[in-house]
Amino acid sequence: MAPTRTAPTQPYATYALIAVNLLIFALCVLQAGVGDPGGASIFSAGDLLKSDVAAGEYWRLLTAGFLHFSVMHVAVNMLSLYILGRDLELALGIGRYLAVYGIALLGGSAAVMLFENDRALTAGASGAIYGLMGAMLVIILKARVSPVPVLLIIGFNVVLSFSLPGISVLGHLGGLVFGAAATAAIVYLPDAVLPAGRRNPQAASRVGWIALAALFILALGLGIGAGVVYDGMIYIR
Repeated sequence: MAPTRTAPTQPYATYALIAVNLLIFALCVLQAGVGDPGGASIFSAGDLLKSDVAAGEYWRLLTAGFLHFSVMHVAVNMLSLYILGRDLELALGIGRYLAVYGIALLGGSAAVMLFENDRALTAGASGAIYGLMGAMLVIILKARVSPVPVLLIIGFNVVLSFSLPGISVLGHLGGLVFGAAATAAIVYLPDAVLPAGRRNPQAASRVGWIALAALFILALGLGIGAGVVYDGMIYIR
């Protein structure tokens, strides 16, 4: 008899994401000091600026999501990641959870590339974390539980994003939309497209992964495409 696979009981991917973010922040502090981690060469090589992406530095669409401007910035984001991620990871499974996180991160970067001010320098895990908020909302709706608490959290954070200076509202909203869409692809799409006689866990998983791959390509394509057609100002560091 084959051994039975058990679902993970600890949010290992969430712990790993927090560790990576903290490690990169620590390296930036070692290079530039705790007062100005944004001055580190690691930071300048990975932050998100439209003209840099237009120059072909497409990795910034991803790496910007692992950089932070200050101790408070990284602390708030990592606390939020822990609170949201620990339950979502166990609900979705490690693979799907990481896919939703990555798609939300790239969706936030795409929104910045498409709509943000040319001078805006963007960094932080907030876009991905807003994606986790969207994911939590979709799961709550699927479970037919009152969405009011999650809606209040999302609403409060959106208002905060508009109220505080230096916050990438567009990155947050892009992450929220793509995170919610990715989770909806997992929990709603299989029932919508599979005939009743073919609805089984294997088929549902295939549909979900195909949709996740499509959203990943869309988010990445929008970010790269915005860079390719960009003809605005070139920012000299």
